[in-house]
Amino acid sequence: MMSEARLMGSEQVRLDDALGRVLADDVRADMDMPPFIKSAMDGYACRREDLANKLKVIEVLKAGAVPGKTIATNECAKIMTGGMVPEGADCVIVVEEVNVLDADTVQFNGESTRDNVCQKGEDMKVGDVVLTTGIRLGPQHIAMMASVGCVSPHVVCKPRVGILATGDELVEPDVIPDVSQIRTSNSHQLVAQVLACGATPTYYGIARDTEESLDATIKKAMSECDLVLLTGGVSMGDLDLVPGIMKANRVNILFEEIAVQPGKPTTFGVSEEAACVGLPGSPVAAFTQFELLVKPFIYCMMRHDYQPGNLRLPMAESRTRARAVRENWFPFKLTDDGAVLPCEFHGSAHVESICEAYGLAHMPVGMGTIEAGALVAVRIL
Repeated sequence: MMSEARLMGSEQVRLDDALGRVLADDVRADMDMPPFIKSAMDGYACRREDLANKLKVIEVLKAGAVPGKTIATNECAKIMTGGMVPEGADCVIVVEEVNVLDADTVQFNGESTRDNVCQKGEDMKVGDVVLTTGIRLGPQHIAMMASVGCVSPHVVCKPRVGILATGDELVEPDVIPDVSQIRTSNSHQLVAQVLACGATPTYYGIARDTEESLDATIKKAMSECDLVLLTGGVSMGDLDLVPGIMKANRVNILFEEIAVQPGKPTTFGVSEEAACVGLPGSPVAAFTQFELLVKPFIYCMMRHDYQPGNLRLPMAESRTRARAVRENWFPFKLTDDGAVLPCEFHGSAHVESICEAYGLAHMPVGMGTIEAGALVAVRIL
């Protein structure tokens, strides 16, 4: 599936608009950091060979000040953290280890001291690559770009993701359902999941269970988007029309089901216009398959090597399932001692089960029971 992802182009954005975007070019340091030898502590800059002697304070250096004097024999400068260490000094003695003898004289009262200085360029040197292409930018990366003057970074363009629900039984959340209707939750869940990935969602509403309604909505979404997500209509019922409509719109179907529970009737295909994913109509199945398949696909489009938070944690209690012909991902909570406790789960329509979930835990094909205490692979949400 990932091999079918079409890579997005790039654009420049303001630094303050770059959070969550994927870096399209390496970022390099434009200067040494630190740009000068600076003090790592509040104290007195002096010569190490004079530590046993009384020291005359010849100037006071705040952060941002340029030293005006050179440290000579038995001299020092009072210096603040981050201040530029004056010439002649090779260490800083901390204020806690200094006796102030008078207004202009101090003496070291310790046995030994570290240098307590940061050397020029010890963090990075001009030209060093500080951030590499493909990183999804977090607050710490924004700080790094700011420190090297990268105020207009090149980032990958956001994929346009079309989302539509299918089904005559569906109504929008602001409508009170009739006796045979339900509110659509999948589509709005998917909008939120797409936004969380850093892509741009467009919601196309509810397509009815007719070829005409589905065809018109899919055509519009495919013409305007890079990826189209549909929920419902992908199973084996008489009105599960999505795969046929996808084929009619020149979508090359690469698979129509997967050996995963929940989410078996997941469909994927590509056309010259867009990639299309048909997700199950049940909210837990749609949520799970977005996390397992769609999220990595969107990140792949954005040239980001997505690595989910996979861990192995002990089971708090045993879990058994009736059939083990598919791999299974089930929502779980984390106990106080860090164990996996399965959420109460009534089936793939039980959306409440994922509301309280810390992550998804994995049972491979053929495994019918996980014993309490056994390690289980989990994916943190």
